[in-house]
Amino acid sequence: MTVKTLADAVSAYGASLKPKLSNPAIGGQPEDQLRAPLEVLVRELGEIGGLAAGSVHLVGETSLADIKTRPDFAVTVHHALVGFIEVKAPGKGADPRHFADPHDKDQWNKLKSLPNLLYTDGSAFSLWRDGALVGKIAALEGDLETAGSKLTPPDGLLPLLLDFLTWAPVPPPNAKRLAEISARLCRLLRDEVIEQLARNSEGLTALKQDWRKLLFPEADDQQFADGYAQAVTFGLLIARALDIPLAAGIHQAAHELRKTNSLIGTALGMLTDDDANQKALQTSLSTLTRVLDKVNWHTISKDKPEAWLYFYEDFLGVYDNKLRKQTGSYYTPPEVVDAMAGLVDEALRGPLFERPAGLASADVTLADPAMGTGTFLLGVLRKIAATISGDQGPGAVANAIEGAAKRLVGFELQFGPFAVAQLRLVAEMQALIKPKPGEALKLPDMKLFITNTLGNPYVEEETLMQGGAIAKSRRDANTVKKEQKITVVLGNPPYKEKAKGRGGWIEAGSGGKLKAPMDWWAAPREWGVGAHAKHLKNLYIYFWRWATWKVFGTGNYAATGFPDKDEEGIVCFITVAGFLNGPGFERMRDDLRRTCSDIWVIDCSPDGHQPEVRTRIFQGVQQPVCIVLAAKTLGKSKDTPARVRFRALPKGSREDKFAALEKLTLGSGAWQDCASAWRAPFFPAASGDWATFPELKSFFDYDGSGVMPGRTWIIAPDRQSLKRRWTKLTSDKDPNKQEELFHPHQGGDKTVSKQAQNGLAGHECRLIAVGKDKLPAIAPTRYGFRSFDRQWIIPDNRLINRPNPSLWDNYSPRQVYLTALERVAPKSGPSITFTGFIPDLDHFNGRGGRAHPLWRDAAAKTPNILPKLLGALADVYGHPISLRTSWAIWLQCFRIRPSRCASNPIWCSLACAFLSLRTLCCSLKLRHLAVR
Repeated sequence: MTVKTLADAVSAYGASLKPKLSNPAIGGQPEDQLRAPLEVLVRELGEIGGLAAGSVHLVGETSLADIKTRPDFAVTVHHALVGFIEVKAPGKGADPRHFADPHDKDQWNKLKSLPNLLYTDGSAFSLWRDGALVGKIAALEGDLETAGSKLTPPDGLLPLLLDFLTWAPVPPPNAKRLAEISARLCRLLRDEVIEQLARNSEGLTALKQDWRKLLFPEADDQQFADGYAQAVTFGLLIARALDIPLAAGIHQAAHELRKTNSLIGTALGMLTDDDANQKALQTSLSTLTRVLDKVNWHTISKDKPEAWLYFYEDFLGVYDNKLRKQTGSYYTPPEVVDAMAGLVDEALRGPLFERPAGLASADVTLADPAMGTGTFLLGVLRKIAATISGDQGPGAVANAIEGAAKRLVGFELQFGPFAVAQLRLVAEMQALIKPKPGEALKLPDMKLFITNTLGNPYVEEETLMQGGAIAKSRRDANTVKKEQKITVVLGNPPYKEKAKGRGGWIEAGSGGKLKAPMDWWAAPREWGVGAHAKHLKNLYIYFWRWATWKVFGTGNYAATGFPDKDEEGIVCFITVAGFLNGPGFERMRDDLRRTCSDIWVIDCSPDGHQPEVRTRIFQGVQQPVCIVLAAKTLGKSKDTPARVRFRALPKGSREDKFAALEKLTLGSGAWQDCASAWRAPFFPAASGDWATFPELKSFFDYDGSGVMPGRTWIIAPDRQSLKRRWTKLTSDKDPNKQEELFHPHQGGDKTVSKQAQNGLAGHECRLIAVGKDKLPAIAPTRYGFRSFDRQWIIPDNRLINRPNPSLWDNYSPRQVYLTALERVAPKSGPSITFTGFIPDLDHFNGRGGRAHPLWRDAAAKTPNILPKLLGALADVYGHPISLRTSWAIWLQCFRIRPSRCASNPIWCSLACAFLSLRTLCCSLKLRHLAVR
């Protein structure tokens, strides 16, 4: 019998609830007692609001407390999903923003991605869309347990319920809005997959194993869930971009998609074909298909390929911004892409390679090993089209593009950007080929692969011998990586420091007698740069090594057992600039000079480290970046170093830098030659008198890195804070919490459970693991944290990641350390600073540097300054000079009061050091510092 009024419906609802909520004999959770009366109420309010009788259905889920991604009800109207209802215990309220229970808070963080969600505790009702409250919370008048039929509705209840029941997806008006909507639902799908894996879902667990065998052998649950969610979301987006409807279900969409895009279509089908999996993930999958079915890509894009340009970047910003940081994904501005493609084209045309058609040459094959959304491949296609149009006329462009597509290779690890790249490249080729009216467009097959570029191309797992588009794609990618000649590698590889273990085959090699490709860039021990080798553990360096192996063939026999070949080609990357001058990259620079004929370096960050955002090429990247083009010709002798040229873009806005890049050519006269020494930095060589100045380190017997703490909590302005932090760590009884408080350093060897082999000289030695240590902290000591910033540190070898024991062994109250930059010259301020305390690695100015002790021993008997320095001073002054006798000269130069120095041995030592260095500056024109 249909209820005629709102008041009648609410009264009947109250009457049905009272015996359920007030009877102590009824078991179960309180919210379970709301379910049946609530179903009736929602259906009746729909009919009162004008919806057809029987059109509203609430599909209830079994109440499982540990499932956070599945609301209590999915609601359909005329068999179309309209939204979800989450039911809470009476009295909890309907504002999830104020829930205190961790389960409820975590659930809200997941469910707020839904586009139409009703929260209720039986009495209060609230409507949420994409995490935002719609209107006001409506609360019934009366107590649910006692009011019974006297329960009455507020004025806002019926409009709120009708708003919920009549919801329909709104087609997004632009690509940015579509990216935001897709990202929220993709995130919910990922969370739902993780939750089901934790519940040991058989279907998803089996699917994860297949996924690992076919694509990503090292994928954990989190990575699988991320890959699953992105593959499904972007599979559906591609289907809509190709006008494939989703209303008939994902299975049908995947079937249609296979006809035009076998890899994405196969992946979509494989991931969603199982009925049990679809049921387990029904909240997110049903919402995705309902919402994305309304997408009209032609309206959004206006059929222009540029609409996809920043789609994935916008998507990641909402979906998981941490993922971008973890993968090092920053998308390259088109102005930079066009400039880099132009420089490569110019190099191919020039005397090194003599390819008059440049990138359009039929024997030039190009690969982007981390293609992202395909921006570099698009830039190359456009460059080829422009060349052919200019040389042969517009009519020749179509054939040239079809041929070029077979010579362009793209590798990508993530499904999302891979799908976007396919869409952009298809749209671009459609625009460039321009079929005649009524003529069917036949697009050439593109060599685009979902694969880990750094993975082992020589491993053919048994599963890869099976059929199917996904297995074939991985086999084909491996074939390209190990067999196809690549002339040019162009791109923007991901940047991620401390990436030990993420370099795949490039880092680990094939085992046995074969060497890992990265071993080729490991500096010999005698070079003395082993402390800096950790900087090679960066994703962009792994990609540099892959590119030099693939294009130039360097280290091929050592890594593969196959003969080395004399190859020619170009590697052109835009990356962070640390390898240009860092000591850890000396072997890399040595190898590039021996291998290449010519190298061009463009400093894209002349504004320095952490410049203003408006000046950055990549606005989210604080580190200096550079473009490097390395070219190798056939027959290049390894005994002749490459000619390395350098130039910097102008300081100022990124628009100024883009303008300079547009005009930049390899043949312009603004390039400066760099030093030719094998291991020298890729910076301009010193000229004039400056080139004759001795280096600072040449006057010391020893110099080294300062202390590398690896964790900030062991340093503080006062001792009391350090003692409190130590007590909090050691008093916690949970080992996992202890480990979290300890902050293990990624790639470091210090953990809360590891014993020490020795202590630090001059301080208490404890070898027991930190987690078992119940004593107070080792007494803190003064520490040279930064220039003019003295702090305290816990001098505990178990805590300090890289303590540099020689600094501690040689410390005494008479010791003085000179700190200075080594890799770069300071742009302003002092060139050197001094401290009487053991210095931090970043003591000089927060950006690394070297520490030069005055004394070589703790007894202050053996000077660290080389005898040849005092000999040079003796030549200048005409008589022997010692550290102590030079004090008077120094005092005269600096007019320091003797009483101040006599009362403080540190000032004595400092005076001697300053004197020697200043005098030498004046007499020998010391390079690296100018003391006035």
